[in-house]
Amino acid sequence: MQQSIVRMLDVTKRIGGRTLIDRLSLDVPNGEVFGFLGPNGAGKTTTIRMMVGLMSITSGDILIDGHSIAKDFEKAIRHVGAIVENPEMYKYLTGYENLIHFARMIPGITAHRVKEVVALVGLEARIHDKVKTYSLGMRQRLGVAQAILHKPKLLILDEPTNGLDPAGIRELRDYLRRLAKNEGVAVFVSSHLLSEMELMCDRVAIIQNGRLIDVRTVHQSKAAAEANAKILVEVDNRQGAAEVLAAMGQQTAEDADGYIVIHGDKERAAEINAALVNAGIKVYGIRAEVKSLEDQFLEMTGGERIG
Repeated sequence: MQQSIVRMLDVTKRIGGRTLIDRLSLDVPNGEVFGFLGPNGAGKTTTIRMMVGLMSITSGDILIDGHSIAKDFEKAIRHVGAIVENPEMYKYLTGYENLIHFARMIPGITAHRVKEVVALVGLEARIHDKVKTYSLGMRQRLGVAQAILHKPKLLILDEPTNGLDPAGIRELRDYLRRLAKNEGVAVFVSSHLLSEMELMCDRVAIIQNGRLIDVRTVHQSKAAAEANAKILVEVDNRQGAAEVLAAMGQQTAEDADGYIVIHGDKERAAEINAALVNAGIKVYGIRAEVKSLEDQFLEMTGGERIG
């Protein structure tokens, strides 16, 4: 069983008469990209602010590498790198000078480590250019380099893809997955881009109204969705096709566009196609509609938009 770098234990946050976070309990394993999803106002940023000590916890506790954020903040935060808002850099300095300036604040960071993180985020070619010449994606990568200089066990990123173009998003995604796999860092990331989270994350937690709804492993969730995909079949004789399928014990329905609708995996689709063709029915097309993470999210949250 994987060890957890973060443990949230009945974490509650109240302001006035409002409960923003309600008894949230969650474990974040080492070496994974862990997504944190929820509709607007669900409590994502509030949770992250409590994780990094920018907001107090009303009750419960957050343990990072076994140390309490509430009772032993310095030891707990020592293992954390974070970008809560956009990374702020000195634009008149080079990327390298920014990293050196930050490294001086933390004992034990060597020139070798600076070089190592520059290579890790793929900025070797531009690290000696002034930050004001960097694209937004390059500034994000420099921010990540700064956040991991001290070799944290946990990297927290709040909406890291904001403002990035598709190439920059893919670049950051690939980098974060490498970081988790090669360095063993746990990456805790919130985002409103569900399709991107599906590609980036090993696991996702979904919260709504400050409460945890579900934690699911992305590839298992995808496999389960594929095993029960909605398969749409277009034929020349719907009545005849329905009779062939009924003889196979296959339940069917018909959608508004005239497609025959069945549920099953791709093997079942192949069997159905063969049976229809053998019965002399022309099959014009078969396509599967698999529920994406976004579809599953909207089902669980009653259609509330992510944000």
